[in-house]
Amino acid sequence: MNTTLALVILIAYFGMLIAVSFYTARGADTNMFFTANRQSPWWLVAFGMIGTSLSGVTFISVPGAVGKIGFSYFQVVLGYIIGYIVIGTVLMPLYYRLNLISIYGYLEKRFGFWSYKAGSAFFLLSRTVGSAVRLYVAAEVLQIALFGSLGVPFEVSVLITIALIWIYTFKGGVKTIIVTDTLQTVFLVTAVILTIILISKELGLSFGDMVQTVKSSPMSQIFYWDGNDPKNFYKQFISGAFIAIVMTGLDQDLMQKNLTCKNIGEAQKNMFWFTFTMVIVNLLFLSLGVLLYQFAQKEGITIPDRTDDLYPTLALNRLGLVVGITFLLGITAATYASADSALTALTTAFCVDFMNVEKRPEAERSRIKQIVHIGFSLLFYVVIIIFQKLNSKEVITAVFDIAGYTYGPLLGLFAFGIFNKRPVVDWFVPFICVASPILTYIVNENSADWFGGYKFGFERLLLNGFITFLGLWAVSKPIKKTEPVAV
Repeated sequence: MNTTLALVILIAYFGMLIAVSFYTARGADTNMFFTANRQSPWWLVAFGMIGTSLSGVTFISVPGAVGKIGFSYFQVVLGYIIGYIVIGTVLMPLYYRLNLISIYGYLEKRFGFWSYKAGSAFFLLSRTVGSAVRLYVAAEVLQIALFGSLGVPFEVSVLITIALIWIYTFKGGVKTIIVTDTLQTVFLVTAVILTIILISKELGLSFGDMVQTVKSSPMSQIFYWDGNDPKNFYKQFISGAFIAIVMTGLDQDLMQKNLTCKNIGEAQKNMFWFTFTMVIVNLLFLSLGVLLYQFAQKEGITIPDRTDDLYPTLALNRLGLVVGITFLLGITAATYASADSALTALTTAFCVDFMNVEKRPEAERSRIKQIVHIGFSLLFYVVIIIFQKLNSKEVITAVFDIAGYTYGPLLGLFAFGIFNKRPVVDWFVPFICVASPILTYIVNENSADWFGGYKFGFERLLLNGFITFLGLWAVSKPIKKTEPVAV
């Protein structure tokens, strides 16, 4: 990949996003930033959510991990379907009925002040860390493809990456994000399809041959049944369902987009088509992984120790200019589609949940929103630099490891609130939410010794949520007949 060409592509790409942001942000106020005035077309939201959900982590790590774990990740994707059904039929009707801007406002109505703050705080922690990890993926790729060749240090390239996001999101917020994420999803999906076509050509495969090659490869094994294997189907499937619920349905980022639809009916149509498309796109990424390994084997290329590096290395150095350009656009689109909406969601949650901007005049709301937006941009930068120094795992594994500990309390809070009506001692809740991940970590580290060799995978999320649920039950009390029923 020629450095000058890469620079021109990125300048044109971000020029397009900035132009879109100026168009969509005309006359924008804080209501537009937070809710897009609840006028978004459902089909635009559905398609844009693909890029937000997949991110650069999926773009790089899923194909790279195929050599180690086969298609086992598709078991998680199948679980997503169940999770998205729960979101569309249980959670979204609840959010629309309460007319929420921040979905954690439900916790205040159901439990009280401290539960509300604890739930929002865990989202802020989860999304800040998770989105920073995803941005780290893009920053590394841009460093290889562009900034490293120009002699720009990694720390400076990260700063440039975050500054570009801030420029096109600071004014229009979620309204801008819905449009830019749709454009970025187009680039992402086009990139994976075009790469599959071109790598198949390099391997001399017709479409039918390509399908057969993927199908017959040992790496395409989907189902694993050994109970002690972290790839066990039941572990992966059930965990996938709950990962979808917490990382989509209990996540302000993706739900903020859903809540910009005109009504609950359109929001549910959005969720249905999003689910269908998400399954297809993940299958494409897994198939691409098989083809990348087939190409490396044919050309005698050594597989990198970090399998996250496989796709970038081949795309930028071995598969030709078209694949290189396609990859660069795809990884940039995938990562920015996730990171830009996360920055907007974090700003929204903090402004609504902790700064109470709904009760302030517009000029003060706007000033607070701008300060918070800049603050989270700087926080992203710090977390990325720290992660770059410490990380030693495949990035997708690291993201889900983090999510298993930080999203668990949210799962327990919402599950307890929705499935029973017992009131809780509100001020106890933050302590339970902190204790739950700690206990989960202790159990996870000792599970092999305590449970006859059993090792937790993604299902540590379920354990975390269950411990939170039990803790809430312990500080709850039966409903008195004279008490009003909670939301």
